[in-house]
Amino acid sequence: MIARVTIDELFRATRESLGLELRAGRRGLTRSVQVPRVQKPGLALAGYLPQIHPDRIQVLGNTEISYLATLPRARARAAARTLLRAGVACVIVTNGAPFPAYLRDEADRAGVTLLLSRLRSAELIRGVTVWLERRLAPQTQLHGALLEVLHLGALILGKSGIGKSEAAIDLVSRGHRLVADDVVVVRREGPTQLVGSSPRLLGHHIEIRGLGIADVAALFGPLATLDEAPIDLVLELEETDLGEDIERLGLEEGSHRILEVERPLVRIPVRPGRPIAALVEVAVRNQVLKRRGVYSAREFSSRLDALLAARGAAGKKSVRRDG
Repeated sequence: MIARVTIDELFRATRESLGLELRAGRRGLTRSVQVPRVQKPGLALAGYLPQIHPDRIQVLGNTEISYLATLPRARARAAARTLLRAGVACVIVTNGAPFPAYLRDEADRAGVTLLLSRLRSAELIRGVTVWLERRLAPQTQLHGALLEVLHLGALILGKSGIGKSEAAIDLVSRGHRLVADDVVVVRREGPTQLVGSSPRLLGHHIEIRGLGIADVAALFGPLATLDEAPIDLVLELEETDLGEDIERLGLEEGSHRILEVERPLVRIPVRPGRPIAALVEVAVRNQVLKRRGVYSAREFSSRLDALLAARGAAGKKSVRRDG
C-alpha cells in the first residue's frame, strides 16, 4: 500500500514551524501527496505544462510572483488557472509575498489549498521535504523494547513475558535511555537507515508485571528517555536450556531483517538468575568493538588454531626423534 499524507495533516503539523497561513482553497485540504518532493512551477507558468508534476506541492517565490506581475492581467490569471487545474496538491507562496487576488479566486474555484509562508523558498522547501520524508517513510510496528545503550540503538525482541521490560528497566537504572517499550514503531529512512520510536499513546511508559505501568521519565528523569533512536543491533531473548547445543564462541553472526534492511542479531538464552541487562550491555559493547574492526571471537579462534598447530608440529618432531 502506497503511503499518503493529506494537505490538512501537513498544514496542522507544520503550521507553526513553517509559519503557514491558510489563504484560500479550504476544500483542497483533503488532497494528498505520496512523494516527498516539492516543485517550483516557473516553466509551467510560462506555458510549458509538461514541467508540472501532478500531486506535488507547488511553491511560488518572489521570482514566480514577480513574473506573473509582468504579464497582462488576463494572461496572468490564465497562467494561474492552468497551474491550479493541473492536479497539483497545493500551492504555497513564500517570503510573505503579496499575491494578486485572482490567485486566491482561482484556488477556490479549483479546490486547491493556497498557503502563505514568510520563510524564504529554500527554507520552506527544505522544511516541507524533511517532514514529508519522515511521514512517508516505510514503517512497521514490532513487539519489543528499544533503548540507546552506549550510543547504539539496541532493539530487544522475544515472546511475551520473557523479560524484555524487566531488562529495559534494569538498563535504564544503569544509565542507559529508553526509547520505547512493548510497541516499537520502526521507519526506514533512506536505503539502510532504521529509526525506532514509541507510539504517541504509549510514550515512555513501561509495564512491569506485578508493579503495573511506570512512567520512566517521571521515575528516572527526562534524561533517561529519548523520543527516537537508530536501530543498530537486534537482541532476541530465548528460553533455552544452557545445556543445549548453542553457539559458545560467537563465531556465527546472525542477522535480522526489518523493512528489507539487515541488522546484526544476537540471541541471548534466558533462564532464572541470568543477568539479562548485563548480557545486553556486553553484547552492545562487543558490537562497538566490531565496528572498530575488533572481533574478539575470531581473534581467540585464530590464536587457538595457531596453538594447536604448533603443538601438532611439536608432536610430530617428537615422534620422529623417538623413531
